Amino acid sequence: MKKHILVVPGDGIGQEVTAVGKKVVEKIAEKFGHEFTYDEALIGHVAIEATGSPLPEETLVKMRASDAVLFGAVGHPKYDNDPTAKVRPEQGLLKMRKELGLYANLRPIKLFDELLGASSIKPEILKGSDILFFRELTGDIYFGEKGRKNDGDTAYDIAEYSRYEVERIARKAFDAAMTRGKKVMSVDKANVLETSRLWRETVQKVAKEYPEVTVEHQFVDSAAMLLIKNPRQFDVVVTANLFGDILTDEASQIAGSMGMLASASIGDSTGVYEPIHGSAHDITGKGLANPMASILSAALMLDISFGLKAESEAIISAVEQTLKAGFRTGDIADASTPKDMILGTDAIGEEILKRI
Repeated sequence: MKKHILVVPGDGIGQEVTAVGKKVVEKIAEKFGHEFTYDEALIGHVAIEATGSPLPEETLVKMRASDAVLFGAVGHPKYDNDPTAKVRPEQGLLKMRKELGLYANLRPIKLFDELLGASSIKPEILKGSDILFFRELTGDIYFGEKGRKNDGDTAYDIAEYSRYEVERIARKAFDAAMTRGKKVMSVDKANVLETSRLWRETVQKVAKEYPEVTVEHQFVDSAAMLLIKNPRQFDVVVTANLFGDILTDEASQIAGSMGMLASASIGDSTGVYEPIHGSAHDITGKGLANPMASILSAALMLDISFGLKAESEAIISAVEQTLKAGFRTGDIADASTPKDMILGTDAIGEEILKRI
């Protein structure tokens, strides 16, 4: 198979973990006889520094011309400490999603048994958890009208959804449920928000097309509680942009660390594959970042965009074997982990490469 992959490392540890993810893809190509070509592009803070734009037109052109995008992270403390900055790295991320029509963010919460002790949740509660989140990406409060009034003393952000936006993400979730446990939980706040009432009404309508799938509706606050109380009851979860952002970060504790969680942002054209963590400038350049989320994002890319399921499973298996062998990065190590088994970004990557 011939495919062209655009590598967009972005900011902070995005540079470090994406480099390891790319090495894993190169190893897969070598082992399975595929021909993958690569290009690189800028986004986020590094793009602002180089071009003045968080998403240069050249990057967008390259994204549209690629078969998939392996992406890192955006962000920089400079902007976190200056809320008045008009140009921000995150604007590049939002524009990318909008321009590429990336309306569905898939976040698998898969717990490796070897990491049961890495979470702050009791192992007996966690064991067997396997959740697939569908977070809507192009609507909600992130994209609605926003501004200030009353001399800047009042701020507003408008949440907005159209029926078609809810329908298309709901269908993705129901299609996935048909290949899994045939259960969908739709999360909203329909007792308070008009957008959530439209959301629930639309999901109920789509559900009629999938009579084999059991549908449950939960308010977001209740769903947040249940994720910690009994994560095994979840199969496929579909929810709005803001709720999905928050719930999937909460769910990262089920997997032990954000450094273990991959994601896919897909629509009807080029898919973007990225770890859910941010740019983590506090550890940038120290070789401490966990690259496994980027590696597992590469596995998602091979599966979803290229249809290479065996190759994807080879990566997941290599990660699992590395963990079984006792190797850890600092974020998933515990007091019982021998110091010589706690590895840095590149070293843990090499262990995974050996096992492909």
